[in-house]
Amino acid sequence: MVGPFAMRAVGCLLFDGVRAFDYAVIGEVWANRNTRPGVPPFELRVCGPEGVRVRLGGGLERLPDHGLDALADCDLVLVPGVEEPTAPRDPGILDALRAAHACGVPIASLCAGAFVLAEAGLLDGRRATTHWALAPELARRHPAVEVDPEVLFTGDGEIWTSAGVAAGIDLCLHLVRSAHGQQAAAEIARAMVTAPFRSGGQAQFIPSPVPEGGADGDPLAAVRATVLGALEVPWTVGELAKLAAMSDRSFARNFTAATGTPPLRWLLEQRVLAAQRLLEETDLPVDEIATRCGFGSAVSLRPAFVRRIGVAPRDYRRAFRGRGPG
Repeated sequence: MVGPFAMRAVGCLLFDGVRAFDYAVIGEVWANRNTRPGVPPFELRVCGPEGVRVRLGGGLERLPDHGLDALADCDLVLVPGVEEPTAPRDPGILDALRAAHACGVPIASLCAGAFVLAEAGLLDGRRATTHWALAPELARRHPAVEVDPEVLFTGDGEIWTSAGVAAGIDLCLHLVRSAHGQQAAAEIARAMVTAPFRSGGQAQFIPSPVPEGGADGDPLAAVRATVLGALEVPWTVGELAKLAAMSDRSFARNFTAATGTPPLRWLLEQRVLAAQRLLEETDLPVDEIATRCGFGSAVSLRPAFVRRIGVAPRDYRRAFRGRGPG
């Protein structure tokens, strides 16, 4: 294994009605990346019904390079979003997804692709997400699925789902980061001119009244910049509120409205992300990394890191630090 799971051969499932944008995102992340420093050579396999031209959204067509059987031989399968989430799917498509899952292949969907996974029965008993506007319908049609309309993406290592459009990019970069490290994900994000990591959730995009100060831009950007430059400080909500010249309650409300994440949860995410970067790029002892990132000790860092990344800090360093594109 390269990381938490191997990821060299990546299968993109195509069928009639797939969104062209989501298909393009998958290609941008996984196609033709072997010349990027720190990025391993991926093999993107476009899979679909054998010998049948697929009609994508927007009138585009694509002849898949591989049949549906090839999905079971991939290291990861991606299901793009669909134009008509509630349309019935070809049983052959659903059977191919079930077969890939039975073979232990991780499967991820973008946006309304979650409806396809749900129809295949792969989301039953699992937490899943989709675009916030579609979440109520997903929950209504598939009551065995625990639908979370607020997160950008979610998964358990076997099945992943993401919210709309840009959240599909977030999930793709997260999967690259999980398997090949932060450097590879950051290099791909740089080429795409997008953020390698976004904190927060869909709550920041759901229509709601404009928060205090919102008309003048983001009044809390300076607070976040200050915190990111001093993660070792044991920040409290009260201290952050003072930086913003707000009451504690007003600050917490405005921060959550702006980022989709409560202040202390956002702070924890940033600390783990900083520790991840230092584990990859430096030889610093884990205790020192923990101190620099605001955890105080390796003992405190470990549970937070495991919850966010899935492996212990020392295991993560062994898997990723100093890895080349091979």
